[in-house]
Parts: sequence; C-alpha cells; structure tokens
Amino acid sequence: MLDPTSSDDVFVVHGGAPLRGTVRLSGAKNSALKLMAAGILCDGVLELREVPAIADVPVMADVLRGLGLGVDLDLEANTCKLDASEEPDWHAPADAVSRIRASLSVLGPLVARTRRARLALPGGDRIGARGIDLHLRGLEAMGATVWERDGEVEVHADDLHGALLTLDFPSVGATENLLFAATLADGETVIDNAAREPEIQDLCRMLVAMGATIEGIGSPTLSIEGVDRLRPTRWETCPDRIEAGTYAMAAALTGGDVVIERVRPTDLTLPIIKLRAAGVVVEEGADSLRVKAGELEAVDVVTLPYPGFPTDLQPQLMVLLSQAAGTSRCTENVFESRFSFVEELRRMGADIDIDGHHALIRGPAPLHGATLTGLDVRAGAAGTMAGLVASGETIIRDVHHVDRGYADWIPRLQALGADVRRVPAAQLGAADA
Repeated sequence: MLDPTSSDDVFVVHGGAPLRGTVRLSGAKNSALKLMAAGILCDGVLELREVPAIADVPVMADVLRGLGLGVDLDLEANTCKLDASEEPDWHAPADAVSRIRASLSVLGPLVARTRRARLALPGGDRIGARGIDLHLRGLEAMGATVWERDGEVEVHADDLHGALLTLDFPSVGATENLLFAATLADGETVIDNAAREPEIQDLCRMLVAMGATIEGIGSPTLSIEGVDRLRPTRWETCPDRIEAGTYAMAAALTGGDVVIERVRPTDLTLPIIKLRAAGVVVEEGADSLRVKAGELEAVDVVTLPYPGFPTDLQPQLMVLLSQAAGTSRCTENVFESRFSFVEELRRMGADIDIDGHHALIRGPAPLHGATLTGLDVRAGAAGTMAGLVASGETIIRDVHHVDRGYADWIPRLQALGADVRRVPAAQLGAADA
C-alpha cells in the first residue's frame, strides 16, 4: 500500500524526450480527501468513485477507521465505501492525523454529527504557516467552545447553531469545516468570503445530493440551512485540475503534444490563458485538452485563491518559464515558503532571483542534471519536469511527497515517452549517492 512517509525511492530522469500521447486525469486529491471526511455526516454508506491512487488516501482511510467508520478502499478500482451507520468516535487517532493536513477536515463533520471533536494538529507540506484560527473562530461563532493544549484542539458544541461568518481570507480548509458544521446545525449559516475552488464546489454538490441545503455554490457567499440528517449517496470525484496543469506544462516544456482526458477546461481558465500567452498551443474540448509546444515566451503571473492562478501550479510554471525567452515575473501571494524549491532549480542552472514574494525568471537557461530534494508535492513534480529538459541525469529524492499528489506519476510519464524510472535509493551508485 502507498505510504506517504516511508519511501526511500528516488526518481532517475534523463532529459531530451518530448512527451507525446494521451493521459487521463485522476480524481482530484483536494476533493477526494474531503469527500471521504464527509462520510462522517452520513448515517449510512457513502460510495465514492474516481478516488485517486495517491498516498494520502489510505492515511485518510486510517483516520476514518480510527473514528469507527467502516472503510472499504479499493485503489485499483478507484473506489471507497464509507459506513458511518453508527455514530463515530469523537477523538481522532493522533498517529494518522499527524501525517496529513487534510485530516483537519474531520473537525467540522465530527462537530456536526457528534457535537464534539478532539484531534491533534495535523501535518502536511511545509510550505508556510497555515493556522486553524479561521476554523476555530467560525465554530465559536456557531456556539462551540474550543480548547487548544498539548498540540491538540478540542471542540464541544452542544448548541450548534447557524451564524453569519466572514472569513478574513478565502481559506479552503476553513470554508470546508464550517460548511460541514453548518449542514447539521440549527438554523441558517452564511459564510462570506468563502473559498470558491472547484473542489469546494464538488463537495457542496455532493452534500446537496446527500440532502444538505446549500445556496451560492461557486460564489463568495455560501448560505446553508441546517437539516436533521444526511442520507447516503454515490458520487464521482471531480477531475484533478492541478494534475491537468502539471501534464500540460510538462508537454509544453518538452516540446511535446499531449491530449489530457477527463478534464474540465473551465476549472483551468487562468492557467490556460497564461499558457497561451507563453506561446503554448492549447485546444479545448468538452472534457479534454490538447497541449502542443510552441516558441516559449516570458509571461508574468500572480498566485491568488481561485479563480486566480493556483499556487499549486506555480513551481511547475516556473520550470516552464525558465525555458521561455525573456524575463518573467512570478508573485506568490498564498504560501510564503513556496519559493523554497527555487534553490534546487538554481543548482540545475536556472536563472531565478527571489525578492520577498516575487521571483524573476530569465530564460531560456540551459539546465543540467543534478540531485534534487522534492520538498513538497508540487516541488517534487516540478523537479521531475526540470529533469525532462536537462542535460545528463537528474535524481529526485524524497519522492514520497510526489506520491501524495500524483497517481502513477512515473508510469504515466513513461507512457508519454519520458526517460524516467523509479528505483530504491540503495541501488544508486556511489557517485550518485
């Protein structure tokens, strides 16, 4: 089974081969994990399809099993059945919770279903401060009492009621947890400045299918009228737009021609605009994209919450822009530590300067092979991409991060013609080690 913390494997990449062929998207990581958490709310069996075969999914399954849910996870079939017919335990298992940040998404469902919750502060990528103050302040406004101590948070909400909530920032996690809590609270809850990501919309639509009353889906204001119970349903996870953007940029970077299937182009409006501005040919179908390389040109990009340019595509775009003619400017407004992977690219020959939350990328800069550390999910994918156009051999370490966000990353790249392989680190020669 996939494990997000124990892999000693490395990726070995040789550049020069253009990516060509077809790739079908997995279900979205940032949706599937939250859809799984929603199983806590359902006094029956919730059936999920298109669950991605990524390492975070079995960890979330462990979190839910630790709460007493029945979990039937089949990653080969990309399905997950969650049975919360019996009321869950309210104390989440610390060992599993601490391994992925998405485990925080059980907080809202537990408060809604059992009126209390206790969980350790979760782990995840180290890409900047991501506190939970917005989550807790919102729950307090809904009648909850909150304690934080010894690396844990405990919430009691015997009188969980609707409230008018205004988020300081359109936090995805806070929007999800407050949405969860509101579905079974007494009265109406309004979440203003709510996150609008496609994954939030996917979650809202599934909750509606389960019997929730939610208005304003896809807008900055969500209105939720609490109901007594949520019923079982079957749901298909939305396609992973970040995975789509990654393959699109890899195709353009390598001079390739790739068709991406099971995609919603409307989820990628701004990334597609930026790719076209950079000289990439992007042809949109109803549920597909064809991406063909062009003469790469510099563009400027600013990351912002959806519908802005996603921070989760910023590292991949910076690799692409390192091969574009001219000077590009990238401004990171979401995670303050997202640029920490830039030093890895510099060691490959990338010409990038950092000034606060701005990066200047001058290209095209010839890249050469090096040994890199995959600092987080997206940095590991970006490092692999850089290796696809570098001379010589590139080795990516800490690839367990990539396993957390990309299903079958290496086999799918190989199917597109990339010269990449995954091997145990112990198999590397002394010169590589």
